[in-house]
Amino acid sequence: MDLFDQIAAVFADFANPKKRVFFGYLALSVLIALTWLVCIRKTPLRAALARVFDRKVLLSKSSLADCKIFVINRLFTFLISPLLLSQVAIATAIYFFLHGQDFLVPAHFSGLSQGMVVALFTAALFVADDFSKYLVHRWMHRFPLLWALHKVHHSATTLTPVTVYRVHPLEGVLYTLRGVAAQGTVIPVFYYLFGDAVSLYTVVGVNVLVFLFHVTGSNLRHSHISIRYWPWLEHILISPAQHQLHHSVAERHFDKNFGAALAVWDWLFNSLHLSETDQELTFGLDASERSSADSLKVLYLQPVADIGRLLRRRLRSGFGFIRRTFRRA
Repeated sequence: MDLFDQIAAVFADFANPKKRVFFGYLALSVLIALTWLVCIRKTPLRAALARVFDRKVLLSKSSLADCKIFVINRLFTFLISPLLLSQVAIATAIYFFLHGQDFLVPAHFSGLSQGMVVALFTAALFVADDFSKYLVHRWMHRFPLLWALHKVHHSATTLTPVTVYRVHPLEGVLYTLRGVAAQGTVIPVFYYLFGDAVSLYTVVGVNVLVFLFHVTGSNLRHSHISIRYWPWLEHILISPAQHQLHHSVAERHFDKNFGAALAVWDWLFNSLHLSETDQELTFGLDASERSSADSLKVLYLQPVADIGRLLRRRLRSGFGFIRRTFRRA
């Protein structure tokens, strides 16, 4: 692979419709943002353009750090991907496990129409993937060891579409395994129950529901354009404004809106926060955890140091418990 191919591989996500930052989705997000500002917020077109392409946001130190992290993490992905457990391995194991269960009948629902099977499979993949994202995201905030990694993402003080890549490489590995597990579970279950009728509704090779998520402005969730939905819809879908609240340093916004596309998980598990009108938000970490949010050394090494410190503290606590137990004995 020559140098040009290597560079193209690093930036391939911008040409891949399966990725959120596909240039087509980015262009649609700009169009949606301008339409919102001009038609809903009654902002003059020139001011709306200045708002969308705000240099203070797009060229901020935090935004430039996002771009550097994007490149470094892409290179890391090339190295680590071959070592990760594959979706095929999980799917194969589950498929043969199901065949070993006497109470299950292979292809039991194969009599359903092709359209119904495809629709169910398309929806099931989308829902399972989204719910697994909600769970892992919530765990990232709940458990200190995981938060040590996830706070790299929350250290961003300005939000742009590239902020979605502002993650520690170890968090990237966890999210990759999450996707492998979620899809590797749904696929064999459907093939076992529905047989060869299983297929997927796609647009440009993408699950049609994922495609709709992206073309309706998924990139605006990491942006400075605060688009709100009607309250009833924000109980179902996460609006850009709701995800921006998730990044807020205000205490009332802590541990809210973990959902990726669907808000129903937050609604069901009491972590939903509806968007707020004309609310100026400050992004980043609170004062107790703030460090140099734009230093690559801090962003990559500090989480590892934090995890090491937490593990040492727990080991000392465990040894202390053992010593106290023997003393009482």
